[in-house]
Amino acid sequence: MEIFRFNRAERVIDRFDSVGATAAPVATGGGTVHVTCLVIEPGGTLGTHPAPVDQLFLVIAGEGWVAGPDGRQMAISAGDGVRWEADEEHTCGSAVGLTALALEGSSLDLFIPHEHERHRPS
Repeated sequence: MEIFRFNRAERVIDRFDSVGATAAPVATGGGTVHVTCLVIEPGGTLGTHPAPVDQLFLVIAGEGWVAGPDGRQMAISAGDGVRWEADEEHTCGSAVGLTALALEGSSLDLFIPHEHERHRPS
């Protein structure tokens, strides 16, 4: 077992006119899959850019917004995920701050559980 911090804010993201955004690489799988922790500070944005490969953006804390090629902002919060395909233009930001894990790799298919397999609260 190995315990480690993944929200280390190691690298400031300043490309694409980004403001208040940092990234910390977390893991890679054979060079084809990468996991990065992204932190968007209050009032921060990750500027519009194309996804280098298929990408999942999994919000683990906070809330904010994402926009695709049409620029329409859609609200997201902890527990929400967004999937962008390779080369799809997108952006995100937050008024209050958010932390997300970005999973990047080719051919990322979402798992959609069957209705009878979903956990139902009592």
